[in-house]
Amino acid sequence: MPRYQIEPGHNHDTTATTGILLLNLGTPDAPTRQALKPYLKQFLSDPRVVEIPRALWWIILNGLILPTRPKKSAEKYASIWDKREGSPLRFHTEKQAKLLQGWLGERIQSPFVVDYAMRYGNPSIDSALARMNEQGCDRILAIPLYPQYAASSTASALDAVYHYMQRKRNQPALRTVRHFHDDAGYIAALTKNIQDYWMRNGRPDILIMSFHGVPRYTLDKGDPYYCECHKTARLLGEALGLSSEQYRITFQSRFGRAEWIKPYTAATLAELGKAKTARVDVVCPGFVADCLETLEEIAMEVKAEFQTAGGGEFHYIPALNENSAWINALGEITLANLHDWVNATWDANATKKASADTQQRAIVLGAKQ
Repeated sequence: MPRYQIEPGHNHDTTATTGILLLNLGTPDAPTRQALKPYLKQFLSDPRVVEIPRALWWIILNGLILPTRPKKSAEKYASIWDKREGSPLRFHTEKQAKLLQGWLGERIQSPFVVDYAMRYGNPSIDSALARMNEQGCDRILAIPLYPQYAASSTASALDAVYHYMQRKRNQPALRTVRHFHDDAGYIAALTKNIQDYWMRNGRPDILIMSFHGVPRYTLDKGDPYYCECHKTARLLGEALGLSSEQYRITFQSRFGRAEWIKPYTAATLAELGKAKTARVDVVCPGFVADCLETLEEIAMEVKAEFQTAGGGEFHYIPALNENSAWINALGEITLANLHDWVNATWDANATKKASADTQQRAIVLGAKQ
């Protein structure tokens, strides 16, 4: 197998095209045990996700987790799987990519394409980058759809992009988005999404802002995730006009026996249930698209824990998904990072003529095309 990919022959009249690649966590191809096993193996084999020594973790993963967990996970996925559109995370991300393509198309004239990929499962990052290569993208902006940076999410997604680039002989220019946890448009989109929900359904006694959890040691080793979650929550609370008593910041999706960053979402809701809280609303600012962690873990599991403990009404506020304010924010984030790669005054005819002139000069010097 060659170390570097064989590239198509260079064509001197090629017009520069910009690729915008949205990156999300991932999803199995189906809510079945057979589909979950390879998905979980890929996910849990990532050293960014599990930082246990590889030899020990291989035994735990293959001997204890993969023989049992796929069946349980498949049942969870089946409970949220859309009969027509499939995986919520996948179809929401796909729709966001299409809406971003349209949003940008209203503002810039130079050639560009928008695509999306999953860090684990399909469509893979390799396949999306290969499509962009076929479309002549010599400049790529990679946007991990994680508002708050974490090594286990953002860095892992970008690792996969860099790994693809390592095999490229003719690499495109590459730009990346690190985070947007305090972006004004993102905060405004979250605020409007919550306010619209409250306008239709009334307000809660307490708003829970639940973020995905990470092991405590990641904070101790310098990962900024915990701090960025708190900044997002503070800005959102201020935008909503909430006092510190009216909202709480929690962390969900704990895995394994190690201590994770606290307070835990499930434990907090159980306490509020025991206190006979009349109504809580839960929003998950770290997820820009609904997925297993929001639709099943929060809207089903945590809801049951809260109400079983004695709590009253429980409302899950949907993720941003295709919210127009979010698409506008995503568009502005994209434009801010594209800079001079695209413009609103691009002249197709002038570019075509300049490319043809370049090709003719190259042919005179011996080029084939």
